[in-house]
Amino acid sequence: MTEVPDRPAGGSSRGLWILVLVLLAPAVVVPLVVPIYDRTDPELFGFPFFFWFQFALVLGAAVLTASAFVLSSRADARDKAARRSRRDER
Repeated sequence: MTEVPDRPAGGSSRGLWILVLVLLAPAVVVPLVVPIYDRTDPELFGFPFFFWFQFALVLGAAVLTASAFVLSSRADARDKAARRSRRDER
């Protein structure tokens, strides 16, 4: 039987990259589904639903993008550590 080599010290970051994609998907897809927010009721502080929902989408996208950035930084650091350990093994 062949032995499976141990994982690099940095570990796999594939799961983090998938999570980054999952976090960014709603920020792209939800604004494209116009029937969700193509109405005027309910109003919030006198603003029709269309306007305040768009503003909420901008804030939500900013939070999702910031979260994805933090996770991608961690995933990138793991990838660099894995490459470094593979290079050192040679």
